[in-house]
Amino acid sequence: MRSTILITAGLVCRALGHGDHSGGSQKPMVNENANWMTKHMAEEHHISDFDASSFFVLHDYDADGHWESEEILRTYGLMDESNKGVPQSRRTEIERELLHLLDTNGDGLVTRDEFVAFIEGGKTLPDMNTGPGHHGDDEYEYEIHHWEKYHDENTRLEDLTHPEDIEHFKKHEMLEDEEEKLEKLNKMAIVEDNIPSKFRRSG
Repeated sequence: MRSTILITAGLVCRALGHGDHSGGSQKPMVNENANWMTKHMAEEHHISDFDASSFFVLHDYDADGHWESEEILRTYGLMDESNKGVPQSRRTEIERELLHLLDTNGDGLVTRDEFVAFIEGGKTLPDMNTGPGHHGDDEYEYEIHHWEKYHDENTRLEDLTHPEDIEHFKKHEMLEDEEEKLEKLNKMAIVEDNIPSKFRRSG
């Protein structure tokens, strides 16, 4: 219970500090005919005002100045559990198509200059039918897609009864149990389970 309270308090602070993206931290309203990039930024980041350069930097996950294929696939949500059913052949097809659009010098990477030139040329990232592009960790996805929609800073512990809440905190408890178990094992001079049975002392 102590850890749950701390986690909940942390989520409240993160929700309050998430930034002002038109109307608090709630998702901006976008036209259903908006392009995929606009929908992605609204759905995944709650941002409505952005340019090509800021979009690029936001999705340059390792901050090395270019997008690798894995980063492009991650932006399209292909590293997320929701797209685990997408076959490798389709992933390869998406990767190839996007690099064809963006990688003008053919080196297998997309630089910020290449992306900005693509957008300034009147183009936009296409919708590859992989959803809005879930690419955050579990904590982020829970906050952005559930907490901010159904809860706020006034939410009490006893109000966290949605299936998503229960599943989220259950994961935390499981992780904490595993961490405690590992910590105990690390403190032991010898881990008995790792000793072949024939060498263990009986009785």
